[in-house]
Amino acid sequence: MLLREVEYARPSTIEEALALLSEHDGARALAGGQTLVNVMKARAASPDVLVDLADLDELRTITFSADGGSLEIGSMVTLSTLASSSEVDVARPVLAEVAGTVADVQVRNRGTIGGNVCVNDPTSHFPPLLVALDASFTILGAGGERVVPAADFFVGVYLTAVGEGDLLTKVSVPTRAAGSGDAMCGMTLGAHGTYVVNAAASVGASGVRVAIGCVSSTPVRATAMEERLAGGDYSESAVAEAAQGLGSTLDPPSDVHASADYRRALAEVSAVRAVLQAAERARG
Repeated sequence: MLLREVEYARPSTIEEALALLSEHDGARALAGGQTLVNVMKARAASPDVLVDLADLDELRTITFSADGGSLEIGSMVTLSTLASSSEVDVARPVLAEVAGTVADVQVRNRGTIGGNVCVNDPTSHFPPLLVALDASFTILGAGGERVVPAADFFVGVYLTAVGEGDLLTKVSVPTRAAGSGDAMCGMTLGAHGTYVVNAAASVGASGVRVAIGCVSSTPVRATAMEERLAGGDYSESAVAEAAQGLGSTLDPPSDVHASADYRRALAEVSAVRAVLQAAERARG
């Protein structure tokens, strides 16, 4: 289906982009367009103005914070760039690993990390992973700049802390400490399809963080499982025991791909696999 008529703007500065987003109630930022354009074709969204961020090179950088404690990823960094970045490979290689599994080459060449998280599709790869990694998001708006932790960033299906007139500028991820490891596991629809259920885990000196995706409108922290593993025993039996009952705490949807009960079972299996793999990487 063809797009309906829409006003198009291509700002050359962040300030200009913010002004355009603030001036028009129906304005939407256009990042890679891999989701928004298709949604517009289906008439599920009809913004009055598209603000194309393609010329904002300052949003395409991958750097380290001044103290070296976090990896700072510009919101317009493409998934292909993320997958091949030497900085990412050093600081948090799981980001590159996951980026390389999204859809296909064409989508990865256009799709951006900012677009992926701002869409907050419950089946997307990055929301649960960034929750598990304890990431934070820098948002610029009329009231200035604010930093939102991942736990508060994802609000609901297709809803985030980025409001009207706001612009996500970067995603900050703590750099990997010695003796830590990360992993993401789950079941997809095909080799590069969307997830039916996924789980992301990060194991380090302070314990383990586990986030489950595709079971709710936002990523769900498996806090009970985390508490049971607080002693640092990541043997297969200990992790499997810690995950018991996880599925019963979830209220996932049923659809043509999986029933709610199947998703509950997959959540436990995926969480166990993610923690075991993260722990193995931490030991390595």
